[in-house]
Amino acid sequence: MNYKKIEELTTVVTGGTPSTSKHEYWDGGTIPWLQSGCCQNCEVFSADKYITQEGYDNSSTRMMPPETVMIALTGATAGKVGYLRFEACGNQSITGILPCESLNQRFLYFYLLSRREQILADCIGGAQPHISQGYVKNMAIPVPTMEDQNNIVERLVNLTSIIANRKRQIELLDELIKARFVELFGDPVLNEKGWETRQFLDMGSCKNGMNFHYEDSGVELNCLGVGDFKDYAVITNTGLLPTVSLNEMPSEEYLLRDDDIVFVRSNGNKALVGRSVAVYPGDTPTTFSGFCIRYRKHDDSITIPYLLRVLKTDSIRKKMAGRGANIQNLNQQILGTLIIPVPPLDLQDQFAEFVKQVDKSKVAVQKALAETRTLFDSLMQEYFG
Repeated sequence: MNYKKIEELTTVVTGGTPSTSKHEYWDGGTIPWLQSGCCQNCEVFSADKYITQEGYDNSSTRMMPPETVMIALTGATAGKVGYLRFEACGNQSITGILPCESLNQRFLYFYLLSRREQILADCIGGAQPHISQGYVKNMAIPVPTMEDQNNIVERLVNLTSIIANRKRQIELLDELIKARFVELFGDPVLNEKGWETRQFLDMGSCKNGMNFHYEDSGVELNCLGVGDFKDYAVITNTGLLPTVSLNEMPSEEYLLRDDDIVFVRSNGNKALVGRSVAVYPGDTPTTFSGFCIRYRKHDDSITIPYLLRVLKTDSIRKKMAGRGANIQNLNQQILGTLIIPVPPLDLQDQFAEFVKQVDKSKVAVQKALAETRTLFDSLMQEYFG
């Protein structure tokens, strides 16, 4: 395979920021201006900020044409890429690799996606890791024939489109459940239907996870952690969770049971705090991390499918907003302030059956999504190593 440095193939530009103290550089601006947060390993279709022609002329930023492959230079997004779909400029944390005749730009985009781990390993700096424009210029890129590039791009673009469609299907199924919930119960904070209410902690009890003493060898069991909350509302196969090795089996209060609800208690990402899942471990010993809170219901007047959806509504999530300056925290005191409407059981059961049927469709789509992601990853490995 023939490799060439990026700077041997095309022009590389880095942006800049017009002075923020000069309103004439920003007010009424019409030139799209991007920040590194737009690089999220995806296509970029729009800008949140705009600068004026005067601002552009008095800064080091450069216009980038459509099909420019952008790469973030600093911070949490360092090494992430974006495929620009419109003409724009950017700040000093974005380097743009401009289109050229030797490369299908989407081939370059996919190649850089495959190099993220290596780029992160090459980052310098502690609190603010970064790479430089020089680093990007000197990256060696494979340059197969244009026919081979086009064939690779066609397959990867097709799979990317399928993955996006599968994700959208899951979103639509979630929206269907939300819509049905609102139709039956309304907003739980407003309680427009006038249901009887109970305090959340009057209907169950909480237990904070503990920081276990981990061993290289010992008692191995599955552990629900913060990273497992992203894609799920219900976890029925805890055997798929990461495992931990402990010096001894934790006491019963730290082992999950069917119908337990687990919250994210603490995380640097505020959006994760308060997220919840219902867990059904069956006979599989499963614990939960110290960054979580376990809730165990003991009131038969409320069902888990209904309660879980109450806890996921925007109005209740706002009530659970974590407290803390940098690390956000949810605690039992906050949970104790939650007031939960309790509709008739037959209505809760009706909703639970609806969720069950929708979840069957969701499981099928999630399986198809996982298979497509596996195929995409295997092809990326095959093409780029």
